[in-house]
Amino acid sequence: MITRRNLLLAAATVPLLSSCDSTASTATKSGGTLRAAFIGGGATETLNLFRGGTTLDFVRARAMHGTIGDIDPSAPDGVRYGVVERIDSAPDFSSYTLKVRPGVKFTDGSTVTARDIAFSLNLLATSQAGGYAAFVSDFDLAAAKATDDLTLVLPTKRPIADGRQILCLGASFVVKDGTKEITKDTPTCGPFRLTAFEPGRGSTLVRNDQFYGRAPQLDGLELLSIADNAARLNAVRGGQADFAFDLDATLVRTIDGDPRLAVRQTSAPSLSALYFSMNIASPPFDNPKVREAFKLAVNRQTIVDTAVSGRGQIGNDLFGFGYADYATDIPQRAYDPDRARALLREAGADGFSVALTTGPEAGGLVEAATLVVEQLNQVGVKATLDQKPAGQLFADLNAYVRLPFASAYSTPTPPTLYYQLSYAGGAPFGLGWNRPDVDALMLKARTSASADERRAAAIQAQQVLWAEGNAIVPVLKPYLNVSVSNLVGVEKGLLESYPSFAEASFQ
Repeated sequence: MITRRNLLLAAATVPLLSSCDSTASTATKSGGTLRAAFIGGGATETLNLFRGGTTLDFVRARAMHGTIGDIDPSAPDGVRYGVVERIDSAPDFSSYTLKVRPGVKFTDGSTVTARDIAFSLNLLATSQAGGYAAFVSDFDLAAAKATDDLTLVLPTKRPIADGRQILCLGASFVVKDGTKEITKDTPTCGPFRLTAFEPGRGSTLVRNDQFYGRAPQLDGLELLSIADNAARLNAVRGGQADFAFDLDATLVRTIDGDPRLAVRQTSAPSLSALYFSMNIASPPFDNPKVREAFKLAVNRQTIVDTAVSGRGQIGNDLFGFGYADYATDIPQRAYDPDRARALLREAGADGFSVALTTGPEAGGLVEAATLVVEQLNQVGVKATLDQKPAGQLFADLNAYVRLPFASAYSTPTPPTLYYQLSYAGGAPFGLGWNRPDVDALMLKARTSASADERRAAAIQAQQVLWAEGNAIVPVLKPYLNVSVSNLVGVEKGLLESYPSFAEASFQ
């Protein structure tokens, strides 16, 4: 029988572009080309690094573009530096000074300077999609000054203690001053250089020998757009790919004992929260009793056991597990369907109808959403599942943020920064959350001169979010990636769970 899954698998076995190697496997070659499969967005895939809404868009950007740095809780400053070699803060956090790594080159041979860093941050601030402007909203970019080619002084609008982490979050890509659009020929400074791009199919890249630090050991990289989870796994099984990203736990179980393949599972804090947002602008979710009822109706243990086959842990309706300021002392939310029914009756919302919009954008997300719908029906809610095709859940961001009840997943981010990016000031991805009192607590958690005061404020804010927030976070799951067994070094690029493959190689 010809099915959509069969067609997706067939597409994965066809040579990607005319420049691709269509021979069997390059895994045994010295250097070699790594073929990696990710969820894409079909025709919506883009090289615009601030508009791409899929995993594949983000991974492609990480391969092409250098970054200011990456969050790394194990590093002395909490970050691993990239294009810059260090970031110094003023004692009162009124400014940060970025020192550019000497000799970093763009692929056109020009040198990366402080002016390129300033331009990249301004590009981030003026982006109209993805909420990226919130990344740098605490910096006074208009007052930024390049004191020399390698030094950028960046004043803050208000003293912030987490400036390094903000500057090294996932979207801190560095592009050349004056860049107006990203094409195949745009100068870049990442580990690989783009040679071909076809939306819905994938990209080919070759090693950038001028990459700062050490050039990648791989000769090249092929990023394959394969939306279907089973098709991604079968591409690795069949020798058409060497790496498949973020697979369902049920699929991963099918390769147990296969010596040709390896499962690469991340650990805290590199866990993804699968969560479900209730839009406060859409009644009856404006009633906190309804929001609490939905949280109590969810059997988290069942979701962990079933949706991710036990490869995960119970979530507690909060983000940033594994980071220092995560509120570990807040009691675990109970499963209490009787209390959920009572709260719905008190709110006059028993029996109301709602659709939960979801899509296979992360391993286990559809499975978890399906269980949430079933469990809500058990407490009297007339819940249905609205499943989008792979790559389409976030394709129209304006439509997504208007949904009454929506699935999502978080990338590993400290709790205060996750709030700043997704909720503060009535941010669109907060789906109606607008609480100046919690904003003030989170601001204190980021700005106080005292580390103890910062942590206390972060905990207090999370207590309010736990009690009154609009996010149901039933499960925290690792990223389950499958590769050929002789691929090494991928984990070194997984600081924020998305690989760059800069340190990957075949044994």
